[in-house]
Amino acid sequence: MHLDPGVSHIVKVLVVGHFGVGKTTCIGSISEIEPLQTEEEITEASEGFDDLAGTPEKTTTTVAMDFGRRTLNERLVLYVFGTPGQERFKEMWEGLSRGALGALVLVDPERLDQSFPVLDLVERFGLTYAVGVNRFDGTPDYPLDEVREALNIPARTPVVHCDVRDRRSSAQALVVLAQHLMSTLG
Repeated sequence: MHLDPGVSHIVKVLVVGHFGVGKTTCIGSISEIEPLQTEEEITEASEGFDDLAGTPEKTTTTVAMDFGRRTLNERLVLYVFGTPGQERFKEMWEGLSRGALGALVLVDPERLDQSFPVLDLVERFGLTYAVGVNRFDGTPDYPLDEVREALNIPARTPVVHCDVRDRRSSAQALVVLAQHLMSTLG
């Protein structure tokens, strides 16, 4: 991959969240290159492991990672890695989080309880993060302060609405993360 010689910062960030929250869709919508996706069909082997109740139309799942690239400006490029959302793949987190400066944590406001294990991992790996409340068809726009309170998110951590199907909305959520990283890193 050829980078413009004017690029001075390449930053690795993660897009994380529970099963079926939109991580692969987010990376696909924002990546300026053809994203690497490791989607596989959901099979009977996942019965008892993957809860499809919140996403009955879901037919594929990430089994390793997703990868995309997004240039935010002439000096800053994000390498964006998506993690699998299932508990059984949490070992992938250690490798994917190595060298990452932060994470965009996607949450589904209708399944907030499924976000706690993800937030625990983000904090365990010491990642600075922002929260993107993903909009799904038919889901009301919950007030961000209510989402923050329900998830016990610190006041200094950005919480934003996003629609991961929309390139601009996904990119804006990453910009919020990048701004938060810059303010915390100094």
